[in-house]
Amino acid sequence: MSNRLINETSPYLLQHAHNPVDWYPWGEEALTKARTENKPILVSIGYSACHWCHVMERESFEKEQVAGVMNADFVCIKVDREERPDVDAIYMDAIHAMGARGGWPLNVFLLPDAKPFYGVTYLPAQNWVQLLGSVKNAFVNHHEDLVKSAAGFTDNMLVKESEKYNLHVDTQIGEGLASAQSFSSVQMRNDLDEMFEKIKGHFDTEKGGMDRAPKFPMPSIYKFLLRYYAVSHNPEALRHIELSLNRIALGGIYDHVGGGWARYSVDDEWFIPHFEKMLYDNGQLVSIFSEAYTLTKSDLYKSRVYETIDWLAREMTSIEGGFYSALDADSEGIEGKFYIWTQAELKEILGEDFGWFSKLYNIRASGNWEHGYNHLHLVTPFPQKEAEGVAYQNALQKLFKARENRIRPGLDDKILASWNGLMLKGLTDAYRAFGEEKFKKLALKNAHFLKEKMTAPNHQLWHSYKNGKASIVGFLEDYAAVINGYLGLYQATFEEEWLDEALHLMAYAAENMYDAEDELFYFTDSNAEELIARKKEVFDNVMPASNSLMAHNLFALGTLFDYADYVKLSDWMLAKMRNALLTDVQWGTNWAALYALRAQPTAEIAIVGEEMEHFRKQLEERFVPNKILVGTKTVSDLPLLQERIAKQEQTTVYVCFNKTCQLPVNTMEDVWKQLNYINE
Repeated sequence: MSNRLINETSPYLLQHAHNPVDWYPWGEEALTKARTENKPILVSIGYSACHWCHVMERESFEKEQVAGVMNADFVCIKVDREERPDVDAIYMDAIHAMGARGGWPLNVFLLPDAKPFYGVTYLPAQNWVQLLGSVKNAFVNHHEDLVKSAAGFTDNMLVKESEKYNLHVDTQIGEGLASAQSFSSVQMRNDLDEMFEKIKGHFDTEKGGMDRAPKFPMPSIYKFLLRYYAVSHNPEALRHIELSLNRIALGGIYDHVGGGWARYSVDDEWFIPHFEKMLYDNGQLVSIFSEAYTLTKSDLYKSRVYETIDWLAREMTSIEGGFYSALDADSEGIEGKFYIWTQAELKEILGEDFGWFSKLYNIRASGNWEHGYNHLHLVTPFPQKEAEGVAYQNALQKLFKARENRIRPGLDDKILASWNGLMLKGLTDAYRAFGEEKFKKLALKNAHFLKEKMTAPNHQLWHSYKNGKASIVGFLEDYAAVINGYLGLYQATFEEEWLDEALHLMAYAAENMYDAEDELFYFTDSNAEELIARKKEVFDNVMPASNSLMAHNLFALGTLFDYADYVKLSDWMLAKMRNALLTDVQWGTNWAALYALRAQPTAEIAIVGEEMEHFRKQLEERFVPNKILVGTKTVSDLPLLQERIAKQEQTTVYVCFNKTCQLPVNTMEDVWKQLNYINE
């Protein structure tokens, strides 16, 4: 038995292809059926690594009796939120407008014209069947009320984000920033202090992260804190960065045996994760831990980056160079089973190492978690002494080999441009921090994959790739993340083709996604399928908002190519967000990171000569976030390299701020002086 999902490529949709529910993929066939038969639509949205999506499938969608009710009274549509973030965003917005808490699985009921009137997340089978009956009754007997309700929710979605969230440039500081004139860096630093004080009130100062559970890593928060610290040198910011990153690195959210981070911790101790591993989390965390290493020189951060990239290369990389999307939380129908251990298993595997290992990880016969299982979790770092460190790594390697014999969690092997862009940026940050050649090699292979397999001749990106075929017109998140990855790759390699690619992608996005009236970018391409609303993504969450990432990209590209309009647009977008950042910066930390960069002049550093790579590596040894690097061995047409030459046949470095340059120098000591750093 199979339904229409059998012809799809999404692993999530294929998981439901043998349900007795007569599922349709999102598309005109299902919508036409609903209009023709005048039936309400059920849109059920999830993703392949979602634990509660699996539970609801087992309890409801696999049951003939439940499916019979769904098939008789509804047109049922399954959506992979990762494949169609545009559809997910619209109906998640509707759920929030209804006053409900969103999440996945997301089940939204629509009128035949696709307007939403009700929605819920997970429900047990009995409650689900009752709800289906209530919705059918309302559709038949209270239709006019549903039409009015759906119209209200739809009207709410049609309000522009700038109006809905009062995003307006209405202050002297904002106007100055947005018009690229001389603005008060003192006032901007005061703003940053105010943002920090507001977000500080939500810190968990004992366990790291924010003061709530579940605990998500939220990489853009630490990106902001790192850049705020670079401006302010506020010790409280550094203290929270280190506390949080240490706990994220040591806790059960990290896979101590195989590398990589799970999506979040269900408790406030960073102990038990929701076990799925998502590419987008790991890409961003590789970036953050690499950057933090250049500031702290923490061996813990370095080891986590290396281990996570080893996991990426080993388990998440296609032959072609694309990165897969996720590993499931479940294996053998049990969440986390692949990662947890009984005491007896550990004794048998570790032998004489079990004693010290069990004390280190608080292993118990009754389990340190539930049902007699133990999960690996630390609060303080593992031993650093050489002999102990070797024994520790050997013990973990024994567990790794034993675990390889287990039934593995499911792999979501679709390749998403946006998530690949985030990991590409992570790899370039790792290479810049550590100089590890295998990181650069992996990054370059991925970049060539994105360029050759997921980019059309007109520079339009495709969102998804599976089984040799790219599909779904790209979203703003794809352009934002891939451009950001290419910008990082150029500064790691000085290969100009990646700047050219970034520039082409930005030009395409500007032409097909930019709303000149609202001065922000739409999430969807003007050439893509038209939905009931065209949304803009402005607030940062676990992933940075595509508009905030585009603002970073516009500033970088504008500086690199001397495109004043790009810099001005970036500043204008940032100025629109200022009031929102001062109100509650938690949901705008990637914007705030850009605000911190703009509070200081950006160092434009040009390296010319045969030893450009040697100088580049030395420049990366310290945490200097507000810099843009360009380099060439001979000559280049890039504006920042024009008329730049190697003086007296020595590699020469030019340091400029706001188009005002220092004297060319030939030693790193002089470079650090020009950057106002003390050569210790």
